[in-house]
Amino acid sequence: MRRLSTFLTVASTALIATAVLAHAQSGRTQVGVLECRGGPNVGMIVGSVTNLGCVFRSQGRPDDLYTARITKIGVDLGITTETALSWAVFAPTVQLGSGDLAGNYAGVNASAAVGVGLGANAMIGGSQNSFALQPLSVQGQTGLSVAGGVQSLELRPGRF
Repeated sequence: MRRLSTFLTVASTALIATAVLAHAQSGRTQVGVLECRGGPNVGMIVGSVTNLGCVFRSQGRPDDLYTARITKIGVDLGITTETALSWAVFAPTVQLGSGDLAGNYAGVNASAAVGVGLGANAMIGGSQNSFALQPLSVQGQTGLSVAGGVQSLELRPGRF
């Protein structure tokens, strides 16, 4: 029963996040995909901080590297050994330069893992809140955890 409740919480948060971002995307075009990966993370009951290495991929342009720091506020219990996130990136223009995605983002998150887990998160922000990050696929992680709440993403140009 506990697993079903956790799954329903994750699914409902993902649906709400997708609906909010669908509204936020009006007038925006998908310009590429942001993929992030990170190592171990320990949830601290009411929040956590995760550091990730990211790459923005867009057809016809070189990969653009970023470092990311995700701060979660809400329920975050457990330990994960690895995290992978993927977002479709929406922008008001298709003309992006190197480092243009850098900035601060805010959104919602829900995830659960027992061995292998799933999650979803949606973000909006960047320069003048002009970018929307919509889950391209569910978040993948390994470990034992449950998390849900609001989160912020600090995305900076760099290497990972």
